[in-house]
Amino acid sequence: MKSRHQMPLSLGAKAVATALVFGSTNLYAADEVVENCDISSSVECKAAKSDPAKSKEAMERIQVHGVRSSVYLYDKSGDKRRVADLVDTPQVITVLTQDQIQESGKTDLKDILSAQAGVTLGTGENGNAFGDRYIIRGHEARSDVFVDGLRDPGMTTRESFATEQVEITKGPSSTFAGRGSSGGAINSVTKKASTSYNFGRVDAAVGTDDHTRFTADYNVPLSDDVALRLNGLIAQEDKPGREGISRERNGAQVSMVFNATDELSFIADGYYLDAQDVPDLGSYFDRDTRKPIEDIPVYAQEEDFLNSEVMTFTLRTEYELSDNITLYNATRVGKTENGYITTGVSGRTRDVTDPVAPGVDTLSLSTHQGRQEVEYLSTQFNLFWNTELLGMKNKWVFGVEYTDQEVDNGVYDITYNNPTNCLVPGRGGVSASYCILDGNGETVDNVNQLMGRTYTEGQSDALYSIETISAYFMDTVALTENLELFFGLRTDSFDYSNDTSGRSGDVLYAYSDNMYNGHIGLVYDLTEDGNIYVNYSTATNINGGESDLGANCGYGGLCGTPDQARAADPELVENIELGTKWMLFDDSVMFSASIFQITKNDVMESVGDSYSTLGSLNTGKNRVQGIEFGMVGNITEDFSVQFSAAVMDSEVLASYNEDNVGLKLSNFADESAYLQLRYQVSDDFVVGGSYTYQGEMYGGQPDSAAGYDQQNSRYSIVVPDYQVVGLFANYNATDAITLRMNVGNVLNEEYWTAAYRSGSFMYLGDARNARLTATYEF
Repeated sequence: MKSRHQMPLSLGAKAVATALVFGSTNLYAADEVVENCDISSSVECKAAKSDPAKSKEAMERIQVHGVRSSVYLYDKSGDKRRVADLVDTPQVITVLTQDQIQESGKTDLKDILSAQAGVTLGTGENGNAFGDRYIIRGHEARSDVFVDGLRDPGMTTRESFATEQVEITKGPSSTFAGRGSSGGAINSVTKKASTSYNFGRVDAAVGTDDHTRFTADYNVPLSDDVALRLNGLIAQEDKPGREGISRERNGAQVSMVFNATDELSFIADGYYLDAQDVPDLGSYFDRDTRKPIEDIPVYAQEEDFLNSEVMTFTLRTEYELSDNITLYNATRVGKTENGYITTGVSGRTRDVTDPVAPGVDTLSLSTHQGRQEVEYLSTQFNLFWNTELLGMKNKWVFGVEYTDQEVDNGVYDITYNNPTNCLVPGRGGVSASYCILDGNGETVDNVNQLMGRTYTEGQSDALYSIETISAYFMDTVALTENLELFFGLRTDSFDYSNDTSGRSGDVLYAYSDNMYNGHIGLVYDLTEDGNIYVNYSTATNINGGESDLGANCGYGGLCGTPDQARAADPELVENIELGTKWMLFDDSVMFSASIFQITKNDVMESVGDSYSTLGSLNTGKNRVQGIEFGMVGNITEDFSVQFSAAVMDSEVLASYNEDNVGLKLSNFADESAYLQLRYQVSDDFVVGGSYTYQGEMYGGQPDSAAGYDQQNSRYSIVVPDYQVVGLFANYNATDAITLRMNVGNVLNEEYWTAAYRSGSFMYLGDARNARLTATYEF
């Protein structure tokens, strides 16, 4: 490929070229900046005189990552260990740039990711509302989220205000990620301070559903070697179409860089986010009509909440030992506090003994709750060594990593202060309940005050701890001018404990183990613009790897007795992928296509009641096969695109329950696609839009067979397919002020994004909404 055999353009240079393509009237090449610096004393001019590379970076920030022009294509991963350009990496990695994310109108990471092909959302056990839950290529990935290459273990709400780009790696990636990453991983690359430019930007938005959002981004060099960058967020809104269901976000990030010498640099940042939501478990599945209930009333109670508080500090150190050897360390300490009390609704029939309306259909409420505190330390050392061995160019990466994660899971003690208003039958007999429909089928008055709950913090029910020491190496070798080898190996040694309290009493689980993973791939250049590749990679999952479930075997919690847990093998995931990547339209568009197969062996299955600790260990096996396409970049000088599409098939190959064999995996969409287009009508006016399609899915536990009705030969819980259309337009009012209008879900389709295994709740997507954002750059 050109990127290997010719001198590659830096990202800054490519960004300048991209901005030129978009027709910016005030952009000059780096040399021209220097020439015009005789009449300017700006920081970027000082940088240009002292270091042309800094000038390119300054131009990238000021001219391209402003809103007058947008970049949809990045050629490099934000993970330093991925030393090859993305086009030369034998794996599908989707990079979503800051510009593309902002123009899409999405802000929470959950919404950004769920729109992409091959990614779906999952639900938590019994309404567990801890954080965002992603499924990549059919496999649970809620613990496979990374920030700047370090695992982000807190089950939190994640925001994009301090994000530079989001990377979705498809397929097992345990050489990079460690445990987990069965279907892939997510890496969020944060905004960092730079001495190369002085840049400020403020975004203020208003919209329907009481939407307000204010963000600030300001980078200032304090000297030639020190710079500071500040990012801030204040936002709130109601969930579109669900008045009373609210989201509030307040956050800040402070980043500082210190270039101690030409060889040694430090980047430190502190991050804080406070998310306070009134959550919504949405609708439920009607087993008679085989559809979700439409137009469900808002039933959240006044005291409902879903709160996440995140605090992290990260220090990155980079030391260039020589022209060919670089040492890099990233260390992070973090703490998250999460808690929720949320309300569910289900269709019931009043008991014949009900005094108001015996035998009448109604909707009754339920309570779901939990709390979690997470503290963690992670440090990662990488040695990069570019050398020539046996006449072949090698790019070695040697790494060691240490992580220590402590999780305190608990509950709230809840008191119901208002009287019940209905009697409904259940598994335990007739019980008093809260119904939101009266005897005539009308919504009762003051439905949000029906239960009148008060609460206090209760006891802990699981104290989770895992300490891991990892070592790995990987290499990218140019075997010939047209053939490159990509390989790596990793070992993870961990000590695990989980002190649980539940239906089986107090039980301590404790065990240690070692995991081994690797990858190997070949990339062959067909032409200067295109290649074909083949890749094999593995991943492993441990028993009880999910930190929010204690001794509940379902949903990734602990399976078996303490002795069984120690004896269980890790789940082994293998992936084989064949693909091709091309740089088109004068290297301004990257196209990719791949065919893959992911096989998970030794799956730990839940037997009977998944709330219990009974588990039939390592009895399952499943497989996902599919093809995926992607295209991103600038097709013409005025026309940009970001596109991904996946067609997949999942199947359970083995199970303790033979009836599960041949079934599909739960919350898995066979077809999915995302398309975002941007057209530069003139120097000052841009129009664009997005389209999301998600195929039909079936409810069930993650990584296991979807629920199936054997008697009627059909899947029990169905999540209908859906399509969502969004539009946006940018207008450059002045050199410093840009206006953007976003309209989400233009067709106002009511759709559901995920279902609980029983169908007792189904998450609702956002209704039609509009937002106007004004951006001021300085």
